[in-house]
Amino acid sequence: MKGRLRFPYPLHWVWWSAAGAVVVAALWIGAPGLLRDLEFFRVRQIELVGVRNLSPDAVIGALRLRPHASVFDDAQALTARVRGLRGVSDARVVRRLPAALKVIVREVEPVALVPGPRGMVVVDAAAGALPFDPARSGLDLPVAAAADSGVIAVLALVQAVDAALFQDITAARRWRGGGEEGGARGGVLLELQARRVLLPTDAGPEVIRAVVRVTQDLAARARSYVELDARYAGQMVVRRKASA
Repeated sequence: MKGRLRFPYPLHWVWWSAAGAVVVAALWIGAPGLLRDLEFFRVRQIELVGVRNLSPDAVIGALRLRPHASVFDDAQALTARVRGLRGVSDARVVRRLPAALKVIVREVEPVALVPGPRGMVVVDAAAGALPFDPARSGLDLPVAAAADSGVIAVLALVQAVDAALFQDITAARRWRGGGEEGGARGGVLLELQARRVLLPTDAGPEVIRAVVRVTQDLAARARSYVELDARYAGQMVVRRKASA
């Protein structure tokens, strides 16, 4: 007796299930276009996440929403517009049905304040100006004497390696003073209230960590000092008087 091929379900059920899946997929793909013009899905709320220093109005303006915008408008296009806003490192726009958009922003990290023609300007690690208002956002950053990319790069390095040391810095500038014995050449001067630190312009993370270790050791031994000079290869000079 020949065996028969048996289906766990009647064959017409299989065909109806497949057809249903196709219909659902078509609706899923075509729904945004079908629903875009419905009043129920017009944008009535925008939620901003991660906006600390940027103006909320600037972020909302960057969306460039059309009149009677819908939550089913192209989210990728909206995301690209926000990513193009100066001061934004990354962004994502998410639909929240029925009538809200969630804009998730990662801002460019501010590094310093520098004097500008109309007051202090916030700059990033590349010394580029950021559209952040320090008075509105209450940014507590070191003040650099100028938008010197070398000085700003050293500040960004300290910020990345040791946040506590960075928070103690009040000002920074290019150093061309004395104290060049032993082959040191210029550098960057960091002011930390009553003390200061001299770093080479090409300082690496290991130099910053060495400064932190020395300051911790001096504090543990209750040793007073005014200046740390880390411009010398393989050594740290501790001074009780500041260099001229």
